[in-house]
Amino acid sequence: MKSSIKPFLKWAGGKTQLLDEIVSDLPENIKDIKRYVEPFVGAGSVFFYFLENDYFEEYIINDINSKLINLYEVIRDNPEKLIEEIKKLKNIYLNLEMEEREKLFYEIRNKFNSLDCNKLQLATYFIFLNKTCFNGLYRENSKGEFNVPFGKYKNPSFFDEELLMNISKFLNMKNKNGEFRVKILNKNFYEVDEYINNNTFVYFDPPYRPVTKGGFTSYNKSSFNDESQILLRDFYKEMSDRGAKIMLSNSDPKNLDENDNFFDDLYSEFNIKRVYAKRNINSDASKRGKITELLITNY
Repeated sequence: MKSSIKPFLKWAGGKTQLLDEIVSDLPENIKDIKRYVEPFVGAGSVFFYFLENDYFEEYIINDINSKLINLYEVIRDNPEKLIEEIKKLKNIYLNLEMEEREKLFYEIRNKFNSLDCNKLQLATYFIFLNKTCFNGLYRENSKGEFNVPFGKYKNPSFFDEELLMNISKFLNMKNKNGEFRVKILNKNFYEVDEYINNNTFVYFDPPYRPVTKGGFTSYNKSSFNDESQILLRDFYKEMSDRGAKIMLSNSDPKNLDENDNFFDDLYSEFNIKRVYAKRNINSDASKRGKITELLITNY
């Protein structure tokens, strides 16, 4: 299986390391299913794998983060210009001393948050901030402002030109009616219900329930708390009743407290599998070891 398209962002909870487990746990009739829906696309590692290996006829990707969705749209519609703008910014940045780099970082972060920029600039700033911020995190405060501090990296890897062009090519694929095979949406997860039926495979990768106190799960201003996890379970159940095949991943609370049965109780009527993952987005390098995560399926 091919996997030359990799995520172009560093993302908390990215699924690259879990791909083998996810693929081996797909429903037996996966090749008969026509549509893929991912309501929390994030950096898209699972989506890109399915897209490149032509698993489905159509793909619906969604995220509540409007700046992230703007980035996907710019990569699809204007990749050459995006690459040109990132190169300009990269050259300016790399020619500065660390103190000046930090100043530039906060200037761009302010522009990004004020939305005082066009779609192309917003996409450029997104990639710049993702590559130069502390630990490659994306996190917003309650006002919806990106608030991750500067990461003092000497030589950050900004982007892979060939990768961005490849992603653009795949996002531009059309069906026989001339419509995009990938539909890109910016909605709440439950608003994608109109695309889900009994000929759909749904992969839910929501903001994880924190496995450490202060864990980075606030990807956007609408904090995804236990109440949100319960709403998601209700939606999962509703879509399951429609006949969709569903997989959901989440953190395993038992890593922190073996008596925490939050997800075991919440999804007790579905299949819960514990798989090993290595998590890298942690400021404490000693805590980046193997932990278990959950894959929850309705088949």
